[in-house]
Amino acid sequence: MTISLPTGMQITADISPEFAQILTPDALALVAKLHREFEARRQSLLAARQTRVAELDGGKLPDFLTDTRAIREGDWTIAPLPADLQCRRVEITGPVERKMIINALNSGADSYMTDFEDSNAPSWDNQIQGQINLKEAVRRTLTLESGGKSYRLNDKVATLVVRPRGWHLDEKHVTVDGQRVSGGIFDFALYLYHNAKELLARGSGPYFYLPKMESHLEARLWNDIFVLAQEEIGIPRGTIKATVLVETILAAFEMDEILYELREHSAGLNAGRWDYIFSCIKKFKVNQDFCLADRKNITMTVPFMRAYALLLLKTCHKRNAPAIGGMSALIPIKNDEAANEVAMGGVRADKARDAGDGYDGGWVAHPGLVPIAMAEFQKVLGDRPNQIDKKRDDVQVVGADLLNFQPEAPITEAGLRNNISVGIQYLGSWLAGNGCVPIFNLMEDAATAEISRSQVWQWIRSPKGTLDDGRKVTAELVRQFIPEEMAKIKDAIGAERYEATYVRAAEIFEQMSTSSQFTEFLTLPLYEELQG
Repeated sequence: MTISLPTGMQITADISPEFAQILTPDALALVAKLHREFEARRQSLLAARQTRVAELDGGKLPDFLTDTRAIREGDWTIAPLPADLQCRRVEITGPVERKMIINALNSGADSYMTDFEDSNAPSWDNQIQGQINLKEAVRRTLTLESGGKSYRLNDKVATLVVRPRGWHLDEKHVTVDGQRVSGGIFDFALYLYHNAKELLARGSGPYFYLPKMESHLEARLWNDIFVLAQEEIGIPRGTIKATVLVETILAAFEMDEILYELREHSAGLNAGRWDYIFSCIKKFKVNQDFCLADRKNITMTVPFMRAYALLLLKTCHKRNAPAIGGMSALIPIKNDEAANEVAMGGVRADKARDAGDGYDGGWVAHPGLVPIAMAEFQKVLGDRPNQIDKKRDDVQVVGADLLNFQPEAPITEAGLRNNISVGIQYLGSWLAGNGCVPIFNLMEDAATAEISRSQVWQWIRSPKGTLDDGRKVTAELVRQFIPEEMAKIKDAIGAERYEATYVRAAEIFEQMSTSSQFTEFLTLPLYEELQG
């Protein structure tokens, strides 16, 4: 189908009549406007990331910024929160897939973070169909007939919050003046244009989660985008509200500054634990003193994660901002009652710790976990919507606490094999168009796949990357284990799926984990291979 495009814009993907309802001239004009105004700044900030990489690789450790001390020490707060963002005890997350959206909105959670990023493989169909799904969800017309079942939205649903793609991701199918547009701007602008006024008429608003930021200057860019976008579509400044996922080690040193930059549009911060662990591995990948134990041992109670969680909580509540805890990746185990009870106990303990610390809510990945998580927060909060009044002035975190990377052991053969298997299984699923995958009773997304492949890469190169039986983790050992793990995967999923994407996934995993150069995000080269 041919549609009218803004001057200078090209779209190289198919546009069906259904997709044309999203790709309207005025919506695309907003994309083009934001691209032309802000793309140079995005590219400059991405270049600044590479400068920081070089500094870290050279041994310079991050610290709190000296030139923003006045912001950290200043007496300021974010703007007041709208009513439907004041109670966020349980937030469920998942991709922008039709059935997931209905089930998540109906789950009993306070909020639903619908995801164009880590739990979504960003094919053209997934991105645009996701926008269609959200447009219908906002208007309460979203339905599905599947497997003999009918899915409809309840009268009462969770508050909808949208996560666009991070600054590092492009939308390869759309160019303006010969440049690819930012995936984040593309996702944000289409959703905002089609839904902001409808949401306001229904007593809500356009709410977002912002991923992968590494500095307050990147938050400033989002804030300036919000200001211009609100002007362009004619809604009051400050209508947009955004929660920032603090999922990079560098952002942890700039949490006050990030809240300050977004203060008229802020809905607080979230402890994005899995990407945060990946960021620590990535940023210290060549540091000979850095080496983390098996992933299962890097819990929220280890020193550097505990410091991060408490600092985020204190920072948010000092500024009257919500502090939202991270994901419990555990999911219900249907056919093993004993294992399921252990998993559910893990969810309870995670949410009880967050609630007891003072967090206002936390994430789950499965509707079945909503009541369990909700009960733990209700034990602490009672009828209160949040506990922002719990200021945690007792928390004293210094830079060295954020960099206290323990434990370093054990590193086991089972842990290495798990990283290989999870990485390959996730990549295989992603290449097939699915970015949210249950593997070994955990809900895996791009963040956990990033941990898997980056940890293997780092173990190979670190003098501390030694298994508990004395064997050094080497590229040769990884190459030995890959076909052994692939045989197990083939047995589990069948030859047809295996041949379709998993053979290629294994090639990609091996290359990424053993090559001399570290790939910054696995989704960057994967996106170029993604069909559609």
